[in-house]
Amino acid sequence: MFGLSELALVLVVVIAVLAVKKGPDLIRSAGKATRILKAETRTPRTPGPGAPEHPGGPSPRDGRP
Repeated sequence: MFGLSELALVLVVVIAVLAVKKGPDLIRSAGKATRILKAETRTPRTPGPGAPEHPGGPSPRDGRP
């Protein structure tokens, strides 16, 4: 019968084989997600037609009391 060390070795081999097959796809998709996230954080958002002028936060001071 198999002991704990043999099962652990089989598990490590299976994980290594799967990592070799799926690794490049996972890394590629992670890179795409990172590029999309960076692009979204760099572009300013324009408010939609029904959006408030200054969402969340105090109104800007324009010199009037």
